[in-house]
Amino acid sequence: MIGNLMSQSYSSQVKNFFLHQQEYISNQIAIADGRSLFHEEIWQREDGTGRTRILTQGKVFEQAGVNFSHISGRGLPSSATTHRPELVGCKFEAIGLSVVIHPLNPYVPASHANVRFFISEKDGSDPVWWFGGGFDLTPFYPFKEDVVHWHRAARDLCLPFGQDVYPRYKKWCDEYFYLRHRQEARGVGGLFFDDLNTPNFFDCFSFTQDVCTGFSAPYLDIVTKRKDIRFTARERQFQLYRRGRYVEFNLLWDRGTLFGLQTHGRTESILISMPPLVRWEYNFHAAPDSPESVLERDFLPVQDWLQDE
Repeated sequence: MIGNLMSQSYSSQVKNFFLHQQEYISNQIAIADGRSLFHEEIWQREDGTGRTRILTQGKVFEQAGVNFSHISGRGLPSSATTHRPELVGCKFEAIGLSVVIHPLNPYVPASHANVRFFISEKDGSDPVWWFGGGFDLTPFYPFKEDVVHWHRAARDLCLPFGQDVYPRYKKWCDEYFYLRHRQEARGVGGLFFDDLNTPNFFDCFSFTQDVCTGFSAPYLDIVTKRKDIRFTARERQFQLYRRGRYVEFNLLWDRGTLFGLQTHGRTESILISMPPLVRWEYNFHAAPDSPESVLERDFLPVQDWLQDE
């Protein structure tokens, strides 16, 4: 672990907050589901600890994972040093909280949230720290009012930190959650930020806290509104097909997945983000003007969802 007393204080504050939020978010998801509870596994290795929570076969959520981890190492992997080459070979600590939700009803969007804190140092040098995180929404049969509600919540939590924060991190999210091999967005975005390390630790920590606490309410609002819509095998099959895009992104492009695998993390916890059921279909194209065509035509193209406000 990083030895500097200030570094230890920073890590302790972040760890305590992330653990508290894991408890809160998992409780909120279980209440919204109304049937299933989270199964918890606490794991420990020489280089770190973690607490994995997973809900399966729920009434509302087919699978939901809320994971906490705190690991350390003697050298950051390439997924982290690509953007910080000066830290190659440095020892580090990484503390993270990740939420991935796969609903049963195709009219309820999937969603993901993540917050993370890194601190690294070379022997005899001052520590370098930064935050990252965000949240995004992945609908199958989307409703514009839901997407506007989602982005309004994202904008409102950003406003105390500056007028430019939401547009900047919304754009970063659109660019990050993009399947380059398909030239297609994964969903309708939200917020994404990384390498956040302005001189004041507490400003950065405060923003990260607000992103974390601002995730569940707007998402569960959408869940409550859409969870009882009747659906057929047709909608279910389209949902499973679109889940394939989620898998492709996480395995090919996601930095967090790559970081976990490159640091020899606990594979079951890392891959909890995968949906429990998924399918691929060769060269599928939704029929023009069908309900399935709406997603790609009207929602996946990047746009300003709040332009009318």
